[in-house]
Amino acid sequence: MAPYMHSVLRIVPSFMFMLTGTMLLFAFPKSMNKDGSTVHLMSQIGVGGILEFAGGFMLLIGLCTRPIAFVLAGEMAVAYFQFHAPDGLWPMSNGGTAAVLYCFIFLYFSFAGAGPWSMDTWIKNRNK
Repeated sequence: MAPYMHSVLRIVPSFMFMLTGTMLLFAFPKSMNKDGSTVHLMSQIGVGGILEFAGGFMLLIGLCTRPIAFVLAGEMAVAYFQFHAPDGLWPMSNGGTAAVLYCFIFLYFSFAGAGPWSMDTWIKNRNK
């Protein structure tokens, strides 16, 4: 049962992370901007939105999990130190709790892989 929960632990945060990207890029299910607009793609936040949407989708299906999870863990570390840490050290007081959790969840998957319910596993088993 544990290997399947490993996959569930990848799928649920990946879906939520992907939705953060859709909020930035498509204003869906709502916009992160008060005026309802989307971000500029060539801005730092726009690049973050692309990483969150595309990387979140790739992790959701479990394709190229290790390198993508490593890049996304780095993105979340940068997000924490650039946007949250200047407001104080502790994540619960600077609004950075999600960034820290995503960072370490993705770092885990960069070492542990995707689990049995993934495209990585399907491709590996198909080529045997």
